[in-house]
Amino acid sequence: MTKQSPAKTKIPWHELKRIVGEANILWRDEDLMLYEYDGLSSHAMPDAVVFPSTTKEVSEIVKLAAQHGIPVIARGAGTGLSGGAVVTEGGIVVAFSRMKKILEIDLKNQRARVQPGVVNLDLSLAVASYGYYYVPDPSSQKACTLGGNVAENSGGPHTLAYGVTTNHVLGLEMVLPDGSVIHTGAAYWDRPGYDLTGLIVGSEGTLGIVTEITVRLCRKPEAVKTLLAIYNQCADATRTVAAITARGITPAALEMMDGFTLRAVEEATHAGYPMDSAAVLLIEVEGLREAVEEEAEQIEAVCHENHARQVRSAQNDEERDLLWRGRKNAFGALGRISPSYYVQDGVIPRTRLPEMMDYMEEVAKKYGLLFGNIFHAGDGNLHPLLMYDNRDPEQCRKVTRAASEIIAKCVELGGSITGEHGVGLEKSELMPLLFSEDDIEMMQRIKAVFNPQGTFNPGKLLPTGKMCGELRVQIGVAAGA
Repeated sequence: MTKQSPAKTKIPWHELKRIVGEANILWRDEDLMLYEYDGLSSHAMPDAVVFPSTTKEVSEIVKLAAQHGIPVIARGAGTGLSGGAVVTEGGIVVAFSRMKKILEIDLKNQRARVQPGVVNLDLSLAVASYGYYYVPDPSSQKACTLGGNVAENSGGPHTLAYGVTTNHVLGLEMVLPDGSVIHTGAAYWDRPGYDLTGLIVGSEGTLGIVTEITVRLCRKPEAVKTLLAIYNQCADATRTVAAITARGITPAALEMMDGFTLRAVEEATHAGYPMDSAAVLLIEVEGLREAVEEEAEQIEAVCHENHARQVRSAQNDEERDLLWRGRKNAFGALGRISPSYYVQDGVIPRTRLPEMMDYMEEVAKKYGLLFGNIFHAGDGNLHPLLMYDNRDPEQCRKVTRAASEIIAKCVELGGSITGEHGVGLEKSELMPLLFSEDDIEMMQRIKAVFNPQGTFNPGKLLPTGKMCGELRVQIGVAAGA
């Protein structure tokens, strides 16, 4: 029999059933096992999973948990890549798969109000026929939810021009650890008072549980042009990235894949990527038709100046969609050629890309690892994927060491330990690489104001000192396994 955690023995099952109904609670081990991991890591089973339908139900669940000192973890689709939705010490998982309504669409004011379980892409599809869309587009946008995007401050390929989730969230409804409900921001800009919305976005469920989100919608651009620049040398592609922005051009997206990655992508998706190249840049410009044509010509010239052997332009929406399908399915494509892979999420200044690419190759050789690179080159957000066999303990140790060295190098070059995947469980002990003791103490004091008992998503975002600076991830079940 599975040993019960202390939290499980304290759960008032009859009260939970009263709040959400027996059909909306999971408690059997065979069901709970499905909630012990996210897109990256596995840690422990929750003691219960509940599926609320309203903010009132979330509030009552939280009040009940507070009375009994039970941890509470909010969960969306479980696609996160930093362990943000996994359980560390038992408790109740509040799953939002049944709070997935688009509550209001206000096209005149370019706003939408949604529940946290709404899938990212579904919001754009709901307003597409009116000529609008929701900009942030993580690679997992067909599955990830807006509540999870808010928690991790998710990005995507179009971050370069439009920013990440926090730039598109106007207001939030949130349940605090005592069960009270607060509202931050508004459906208009510059509400007076402290910017609590900005504080909550990216707080990874450690300050409260978001139950409603007001987001900004954008008009679809008049024209879009997608270019594929092909290179025989990876270094030429990285130099092109800095050269484009040095010209004062800001593409909507500027993505890079190395030869190893694009060959895997092409074999899986047949998107039209060249199998014999060392790297490609996927570049997109959008806006008024005349400006798009002019910028595309300038970008093509910069690519050729930096030794691109060819620059292709998608001739229609079908070709454009195929190129992006290849890019967004890249993680899955690499999963076809390796038992497991560990994806990283460091950030560096884009001018340091050539140096960082050389360093990552040195690290891979040092540990005898294969690795692929696919990243948001325009804003320096790297996603190296380290290949390994999770059944081999020595390979697991090597890939963990290699990943930590890559992240440390990102910080050394003036970057960050994460760009869009969040800190979560994986990188909480690496926060001192980036922040001073005073910085971290201030964050802990802010957390204590909202979450004084530490019962909301414990063990995430801020260091606990329990892991001696090691990456807190059970690497044997990393993404792609």
